[in-house]
Amino acid sequence: MTSPLIRIEGLYQLFGKNPQTHMHLVKAGKTKDEILAETGHTLGLKDINLEIQQGEIFVIMGLSGSGKSTLIRHFNRLIDPTEGRVIVEDEDIMELDAKSLRNFRQKKMSMVFQRFGLLPHYTVQENVAFGLRAQGVGKEEREKKAKQWLEDVGLAGYENQYPAQLSGGQQQRVGLARALCTDAEILLMDEAFSALDPLIRSEMQDQLMALQDRLHKTIVFITHDLDEALRIGDRIAILRDGELVQVGQPADILLHPADDYVEKFVRDVNRARALTVETVMKPPTHRIDAKTINDALAHMRSAKSGYAFYVNDEGYQGFVSEENLAKVAKEKGKEPLCEDYYEDSFVISPETPLEEVIPQTLDHDHPLPVVNEAGELTGELSRDDLVQVLTHTPTSDAAGNDDASEDEGTAKGTSKEPPAA
Repeated sequence: MTSPLIRIEGLYQLFGKNPQTHMHLVKAGKTKDEILAETGHTLGLKDINLEIQQGEIFVIMGLSGSGKSTLIRHFNRLIDPTEGRVIVEDEDIMELDAKSLRNFRQKKMSMVFQRFGLLPHYTVQENVAFGLRAQGVGKEEREKKAKQWLEDVGLAGYENQYPAQLSGGQQQRVGLARALCTDAEILLMDEAFSALDPLIRSEMQDQLMALQDRLHKTIVFITHDLDEALRIGDRIAILRDGELVQVGQPADILLHPADDYVEKFVRDVNRARALTVETVMKPPTHRIDAKTINDALAHMRSAKSGYAFYVNDEGYQGFVSEENLAKVAKEKGKEPLCEDYYEDSFVISPETPLEEVIPQTLDHDHPLPVVNEAGELTGELSRDDLVQVLTHTPTSDAAGNDDASEDEGTAKGTSKEPPAA
């Protein structure tokens, strides 16, 4: 794996007049409430360690007061930590002087805010070009770029409007265009869509993912909404009271919650919509490359499978059953296994959401073959596996596999229930 673009190492934030004086209480394991009662200081972050890869959408989520917005403000040093390091491309930004830090903020990172942060007396185009203006880019070039980005976010023709003349969704599109216009490699988005109506919010999520498919930015996205996190995130970090509870891909968070706190988060998620076939499929257990009907029958009888997925050098070919091949084997057993003997079986794609394949999976007694765009058999999805996932029934893979959890970047936390939202 390539080196991470961003590394957060041993990050602490204790808010108050004399944070260093009371850091020993934090490291002694005192809780957030205990520290506040004893010192009047508020624990914002406790020993955060993260790695973010180039080109991924990394979501940081948690309930109000969890420390997620505090954390993202350390990425560009809007807040300096009490202790710890923020390293971007192997450079510790805590060591930057004022001039270098300003240059870093202007060219390396852009930010999209929850309440848009637009300048009311600037036109839409002037707002989008604001970052370029701060960089000293000439008027003609910045207007050209601003106009192009407005077109990319669906606001062509709005260049001379003012923010007050736009809807909330349109204003946030302006904010997104402004952040992208500087061509910064890293995009910080702090609750960027949470002030929008649900329909507009969904449209903005679609817009962001479409842009990301083309731009491949590194995006750090803050949200309190698990559905949003699962929809857009390549990986998700969950915070509670300033501590990192779990880090993992969306499927890891849903299927292998680190503790009771995360379990509370994921309990009411629509798994059929959030998970794809690829995240829950199993390796294909009965695949054959037999040349003849007799060969196929011998394989199935030896494996006691009753069925098999037939593959050859050209990829997945079809589904065959022992029962039907046995009916023709006496007369045609030496004939090549071909499409004349395949059974009707629904083929599914690994990228398909589970909700789209529920009817077909439940209608078949045998597992369905999962075949990728290249025609390769990559897995199988059975009725039992689908029911286990959708009814939250633990599978053998999910039960107590600490090594697997650690390999996926899981950080263990406490097991208290989350407070009410």
